[in-house]
Amino acid sequence: MAAEHFTKETFEAVRAPGVTALVDFYADWCGPCKMLAPLIEELAGELTDVKVGKVNVDENQDLAAEFGVMSIPTVVALRDGKEVQRTVGFTSKAKLLSMLEA
Repeated sequence: MAAEHFTKETFEAVRAPGVTALVDFYADWCGPCKMLAPLIEELAGELTDVKVGKVNVDENQDLAAEFGVMSIPTVVALRDGKEVQRTVGFTSKAKLLSMLEA
């Protein structure tokens, strides 16, 4: 399954009780974001119990501001709509998986 592309309107699914999510805040022009994209897609295909998706910060500035995204890529792990961990910049698949265990 491919990573979902969240917008302000569709982001409510991530905030639902009982939902664990990994959200990549990115921009199309961002080099490190492009490097991270295949890892996000890979995780989306592997993780059946986690919503894996992306938020384009240029198109969804309100969501980026709400999460205090100052640099991209920023990946946020959420549980029950609350942030449990975040990482900024390119990172490994192992680090992304460990964020979900927090």
